[in-house]
Formats: sequence, structure tokens, C-alpha cells
Amino acid sequence: MNVRQVIPRDAIPSVDDPEFRAEYPGAADDRVVAVEGADRARAYPVRYLQFHEVVNDSLDGEPVAVTWCPLCGSAVVYDRRHGGRTLEFGVSGKLADDDLVLYDRETGSEWKQSSGECLAGRFAGDTLSVRPASVLPWRRFRDAHPDGVVLRQPGGESEAASEGDTPAPIDYGASPYREYFESDGFGLAAHRGDGSREWDCADLDPKTVVLGVECGDEALGFPLPRVRDAGGVVRATVGGRDAVVFATDDAGIHGYADPGYAFAVTDGEVAADGTVWDPATGRAADGRALERLPTRRLFAFAWRDDHGPDAFYRTD
Repeated sequence: MNVRQVIPRDAIPSVDDPEFRAEYPGAADDRVVAVEGADRARAYPVRYLQFHEVVNDSLDGEPVAVTWCPLCGSAVVYDRRHGGRTLEFGVSGKLADDDLVLYDRETGSEWKQSSGECLAGRFAGDTLSVRPASVLPWRRFRDAHPDGVVLRQPGGESEAASEGDTPAPIDYGASPYREYFESDGFGLAAHRGDGSREWDCADLDPKTVVLGVECGDEALGFPLPRVRDAGGVVRATVGGRDAVVFATDDAGIHGYADPGYAFAVTDGEVAADGTVWDPATGRAADGRALERLPTRRLFAFAWRDDHGPDAFYRTD
């Protein structure tokens, strides 16, 4: 694993005192990381996360960290409780295999964002617990959660400001990773226009969206195109736990505990057990809901970095 310091610690400012509002001023198709609480759901726009990468929050009294690595396209929500402590996370300025390295301000331990593994420090070798979450367009979140709230635009500072300088305001309307997402290359070098890492997995693009499911010592990544090509729904057992994964027409991918229903996808609708289900939310027209699994949404190259080339779901 290649760990390197790229920018100073906290040059990218985490959001530590998040505020929420009822409406989002951005576009309806802007993607958000959605976390459901017992009271109401919360949405964290990727438009904000690309400038902050971590939000330290508390949901239903439980501390969580909403994390995003733009280079890896990885959205993972972690429980901030570990080792008898409640941790607050910041951006270390390091990359591990092109993935964001977080650090906790209590012990200085460093954590790989995509895997949750502690790379160095007091908790070295430990792994953070993943919370169920999803990535979907703002319009889908608002339709599914009319009483939900969205992260208010943070009052953060630009990561371009060096120590001692007056911080430049962040232009949240900008898309600093747009060209990277549209390019063929991947990793920091590709983002900087200096080339790309090699990729030898011919049947998958390195920036294919993958939903990672882990249970015990087993891990399986579901590439979005493979789920879509299988009709929009696939099943698998991971570490003894049965999972069902749906691909949606808005390039979303969602994983749930498999209830054993015979799901049928027709014209974008999912039907099973006498009712219609929303694959993005797991909710049925009759009021039932599937149990969302704690998953990771990330690019294929990041999943392969963490788990190797054989950890992908295959239909053959």
C-alpha cells in the first residue's frame, strides 16, 4: 500500500458542526448521501462533500461520520464510536492507494476511508463499523423523505489556502472533479493530468460504480453494469448473510437483506409479494420496508485495491 502526504493536514476542512434545512438550493439531480434515522432522514450533498470529505454528525444520539473520497467515488458512513471513545475525524492530507486517509483528533490514528481500516496509530489494525446509507439524487430523497432534512451549505474554507493565508471562500457551484469523472484515467495522477495507474481488468472500467457488501471475513462488490445486465436485481450470500441488490434507472445501486421474495423488474417497477417496491428506498406501497445493509459505494479500482480482483460479483 502506497501512503503519501499530498497536502497539509486539515487543508481540506471537515464539517464538525453541521446544520440542516428543509430545502436544498442545488439541482434536483445532484447526488446526496442519505442516512435514515428513527425520526427523519438526512441528506449530505456530494456537491458539499467534495470540498470537505467528512461530516462529523450525530443521528438519533449516535455519532456518525459521513465520508466521501472524490478520487475513489467512495461514499461510506461510519459509526464514530470505537475502542470506548467517540472519535472526531479530519482529513489527514494523505492518500493510501489514491484513497482518502482520515485521522481521528483523539488519538491521531489514521484510517483508510474506503475500507475503514486503521493504518497507523493507537488503533492500528482495527476497522470502523459501517452504517447503512445510500447515494441517490436529491429529487429521489425528497420524494421518499418529505420530512427529511439536508445539510446546509457549510461555511468552510478553501483547501487551496496555505497556512497563514486568508482562506478563500469555497465556490460550491464549481465541479473540481468533473473532468476527472469524465476521463478514462483514475487516481491522483489522472486528476492532475499526469497520467494514470495501470488497469488489467478487461471486463470492468476502473471507475465502474460498485456496491461493496462485507460480512465477517467475506466481501463481495456488485458492479452496477452487471446488476443492470442481470435485469436490475441479483442475489448473493456474503459471509452467511443473504443479500439482494437492485440497480435503478438513475445509475443507483442499493443493497438489502434478502427477504426471499421473488422480485420481478418490469418497466422500472419492482414487484414482489403482492405489492410494488421502490428499489432506491426499499419501501413497499403497502408500508413495509426492506432492511438496508451497511454498504460502501465506490469505484471498482478502490474496491479492488482493498479486496483484490476476485471480490467482484459475476453472473457467469
